[in-house]
Parts: sequence; C-alpha cells; structure tokens
Amino acid sequence: MNATSITAVSGGITAANGYQASAVACGLKPSGLDLAMIVSDQLATAAGVFTTNRAVAAPVVISQNQLSLSNGKAKAIVVNSKCANACTGDDGIRAAKAMVEEAATSLSCELQHVLIASTGVIGMRLDTQKVSSGIRNAAKHLQSEKHLQAAEAIMTTDVSPKEYAVSVETSEGVFTIGGMAKGAGMIEPNMATMLGFLTTDAAVAPPVLNQVLREVANRTFNAITIDGESSTNDTVFFLANGSSGISIPKMENTNLYKALVSGLDSVCSWLAREIVRGGEGATKLATVTVTGAASNQEAQQAARLIANSPLVKTALHGEDPNWGRIVAVAGRSGVAFDQAKTEVRIGSATLFANATVMAEQESAAAVHLSGDEVELLIDLGTGGSGTARMWTCDFSPEYVHINADYRT
Repeated sequence: MNATSITAVSGGITAANGYQASAVACGLKPSGLDLAMIVSDQLATAAGVFTTNRAVAAPVVISQNQLSLSNGKAKAIVVNSKCANACTGDDGIRAAKAMVEEAATSLSCELQHVLIASTGVIGMRLDTQKVSSGIRNAAKHLQSEKHLQAAEAIMTTDVSPKEYAVSVETSEGVFTIGGMAKGAGMIEPNMATMLGFLTTDAAVAPPVLNQVLREVANRTFNAITIDGESSTNDTVFFLANGSSGISIPKMENTNLYKALVSGLDSVCSWLAREIVRGGEGATKLATVTVTGAASNQEAQQAARLIANSPLVKTALHGEDPNWGRIVAVAGRSGVAFDQAKTEVRIGSATLFANATVMAEQESAAAVHLSGDEVELLIDLGTGGSGTARMWTCDFSPEYVHINADYRT
C-alpha cells in the first residue's frame, strides 16, 4: 500500500506531537494578545524562508544568523505583533538579540536554538522591557491547548486568526503537520507582511526540511498578493521534532518524502488562501490561472501582473466582467503573447477567444463575480505548456481607509 491519506485535524500549530504554545498581552498593543511562543519539547530541526526586501528587519537578520549558527536546529520561536522592529538600526538589532536572550534564559535552552519574528509598524522602537516581561510570562504558561491564542497574538490588521493542521497517513505510519499564519496587507509574491509557522512530528534532516519548505512556499506563500507591496519582515519557519517516530528519507522519490510535501502543501495552501481571503478590505478571493505560456516562468510573470493590477482588482470588487483589462495586462507583461489565439474566461464563461468577443457570456461572468470566490483564466495563445496560479483579492474602499489610518 503506497497511498497517502491527508485529513484535516484540529490543533493548529500544536497539532503535531511534542509542541506547546502560549500567548500573552505584554502591552505592545493598546489591548489584547501581542506576543506568542511556540516550543518543541525536544530539539527540532528547523528551516526558514525570508523576505526578499533589502530593507530587511532586525528579527529577520538575527533569525537567519541563528539558523546558520545552529546548523538548522531550534527549540523555540518567539513572535511579537504591533512593532515590526524594522528600520531601527543598531537599536533594533540589540532589541532582537534581547528577545533571543530572554527566551533562552526563560526556557533554559541554548541561545542559538531560539528563532524570532516581529510584525507591525515599521520604524517603531521595540520596547524590550515589555517584550522581555512578556517572554518570561509566556514561558510559564506553555500548553498544547494554547494554539488558537498564539494565532490571535500574531495578528495585526487580520480580521481573524489563521490556523490549520493535517494528519498524514502512510503505509509506513502517521505523522502530523500544523501551522498558523498572519497577514492582511503588504502582501505580494516572494512573501510579504506575512508570518507563517509550521510544525511536524516527523523527523526530517535540515537539508531536506529546507528543500521541502522552499518547494512548497514557492507555490503557496509566494503565489499570493493583496496589494503588490513586499514587506521587511516576511518569515516562514518550519520545525520538525521527530516525536511521531516517522523519519523522512532524503530521497525525493520515496513515498514518505512525497507524503511530507503533499501534507505541507495542504497546510500552506490553506493558510495562503486565508491570508488573501482576509486581506485588508477584501470581499473576494480570486484565483488567477495562466496557461499557454512559453514557460512556467513566463506564465508566473503574467499571472503576477494580472493579480496585482489595480484595474483588474477594482473590476473584481465592482463585479464587472471587464475581460479587456486582463488581456491588456497580459499584453504588457513582457512575455510571449499571441492576441489572435488568446482566450479569457471568468468562471466557466468564455468572454474572448480567437480574436472574437463573446458579449452574450458577460451576464454569466457577472453572476460568477458576485460570489466570494472567483476564477480568472487566460490562455496566452503561444501553444506553450507554461502554466501558473496566483491568489489575489479585490480592492475595496475599506482597503484605502485601513491603510490611510494605519498609524493614526
């Protein structure tokens, strides 16, 4: 029996065996939870992917260094919200190091085995006294039942916490993957103001964990956009502690390796879509699919531009089947494109194909756009096999209000 069964389970970030979490209010926010801690009962292997923004935040710098120092091992993750600790110079680095030191002391673990992340306002100084007090408090209240509170503590403008977990059943045994994420604005491919945290009770060597995380993140967290803005703090961590007794081999063609990829893809896809669904002011989750491209890379380039287009996104909000905007973006995307063979569909309604407008299909397309999940599809007409998928959302007046008033 080589079949793999993947089933959604409760428990979020602590669904996998051997993990605990906590969440506290340390005073960074005017009210509510603002600091979370995730701890593995035993030392875990660890992998991370980070922002590509050159204005990199202090916690990203420190965590990248931590993963290097530890050779891909970690015991704990500490996350604060409200303050990004970005563009804060040497003071920011000192504050990030203080988070690591306080957590290591509170948990009696090695310094290099603590990872950190921050989210919130750029340029704000992190109050180390408040954060240190919060870390000490969080370390005293770790429980496997605190997963939802941890997901709440990392939110900024998110409308709701995001957590998901799956049980992966294979012929060799069962292991679990859990996760939580935050993100609502400054979301653009190559990650964005999003934080993601993933755990598994499978045993995975650091090089394999890195490879799997990057592979899956590329088609999930790196395939979402809300506003085309890439942030300073983007971070996704993946811990694997081996508590299930299942060990993932290094060979990519093994059933267990494929099962790990499939399970992680299930968790990350769900979290990525929820980030977009809960985007600032969003009322619709849209899947943009590009086919008929000369290569997957060209398909991705076109899909990204369509998903980020303000004209396309405002048409989505207005439920206007304006297929011409999609064609126009594809035509300026800089990739191979044959207008005479291009096809555009909204839902199941074909609106443009072989240089022919099908106006009679617009009413069906408008009905599809009235839903809260919509699909935009374009074939670039090159005859190539390149394909790509992006998740995006509409632009609404509420998005402007949220971001105009974000600091005030």
